[in-house]
Amino acid sequence: MNDTPGWASPGSAPSDGQQPGTSGAQSPEQPSDQGSARQPQPPTTWSKEQPPPGQWTAPLPQDPRQAPPPPPPPPGPGWGGGRPPAGPGGYGGRGWGGPGQGFGGSSGWGGWGPPPAAKPGVIPLRPLGVGEILDGAVSTMRAHWRTVLGISLVVAVFTEISAILLQGFALDDSASTQTLNDPSASAREVGRALGDVTLSTGAISLVVLLGTIVVTGLLTTVTSRAVLGRPVSAAEAWRDARPQMAKLFALTFLLVLMGAAIVVGGTLPGILIAVAGSPGAGAPLAVLGGLGGVVVALWLLVRFSLASPALMLEKQGIGASMRRSAKLVRGSWWRVFGIRALAQVIAVIIGWIIVIPFAVLAGAFSDGGLGSLVNGTGSPGWTFLIVSGIGSVIARMLTFPVTAGVTVLLYIDQRIRREALDLDLARAAGVPGHGSDGHGTVPGS
Repeated sequence: MNDTPGWASPGSAPSDGQQPGTSGAQSPEQPSDQGSARQPQPPTTWSKEQPPPGQWTAPLPQDPRQAPPPPPPPPGPGWGGGRPPAGPGGYGGRGWGGPGQGFGGSSGWGGWGPPPAAKPGVIPLRPLGVGEILDGAVSTMRAHWRTVLGISLVVAVFTEISAILLQGFALDDSASTQTLNDPSASAREVGRALGDVTLSTGAISLVVLLGTIVVTGLLTTVTSRAVLGRPVSAAEAWRDARPQMAKLFALTFLLVLMGAAIVVGGTLPGILIAVAGSPGAGAPLAVLGGLGGVVVALWLLVRFSLASPALMLEKQGIGASMRRSAKLVRGSWWRVFGIRALAQVIAVIIGWIIVIPFAVLAGAFSDGGLGSLVNGTGSPGWTFLIVSGIGSVIARMLTFPVTAGVTVLLYIDQRIRREALDLDLARAAGVPGHGSDGHGTVPGS
């Protein structure tokens, strides 16, 4: 062990009158009656300022009639005395606090770190972890359940009613399904059936997308207020989101069309080669081009994934919000992708848990039973559409807040990490010590 004053440990300090640098055990060659004064003393590097002898000896049982011994004098400035210096933030003072106080004794880490982050709302005002972002989305739904679930329920009901009406009156997929299951169908019939199924799927997806845009715009406002700990009604959320709603529709459709165009552009060369008479070379090229297009489209969509909260909260235009998202995501693409993918996986699992039992129940009460729907020999009737639609409404009511809330909180987290938005949020929330009476505004929100 290094015996310099700064590295000596408390257990190695001399006690009971021993001199530093000597050992308590006598050497066999040294007689016991020889005094230490006649022996040459080796040089010592201990600190000259040492505690009095016996300071580190174990306390002996004390007679209750005797007065307690006086406290030992304070240690010297070095650590060689066996005890670190006392004082706020040090190991000798508040550095080792009581239970529940951490290393600081009162708060923080021994006075070294910052105090705990303020939490006026559903998240602490500091950079967030993945679990905190997911918990913030769920906490928003739990704290403001009337507004959140009310908005989600209304939008989900309108979305599902529109989809049921389309499937029941305008989009009859029974003939297309039978054609696709018929091995003797011609190529033209299969192509026409595929076109009908694609049109039906696209129409329903468009209806769901419109509902998703509306609920995203409204829940963005609700989540931003929940971060500040302020309640908001559905009417207030609509009043705040309505001026930006048209831009949000345009932004969402632009991103969808951009991704579709990139994927189609990647597969188009292979398709043209296959149509020209070289299917052996065109098919692999189309597959590779499609995969490349999917990768590029995914990269761009994640890059612009924070554009919708930037548009709604910062009241910017479409192009400015896309540039804002690109700036916030730069250097954090994988993190943003991972968190959003995790939120989507959770939403899909929740949706399946709710939708599958309703679908099985609907199939059991439909014409021909569940087996006819699985084999493609039957057609879904109104009973199937209505019962399965109820399950879809419940699933969307619970999953809309999760996906929308994660997107907004991820946007706020990126701004906290890059722009210290937590200070502005604390001032806007009226947190003591941030120079605000609670009526300030947050830039960009």
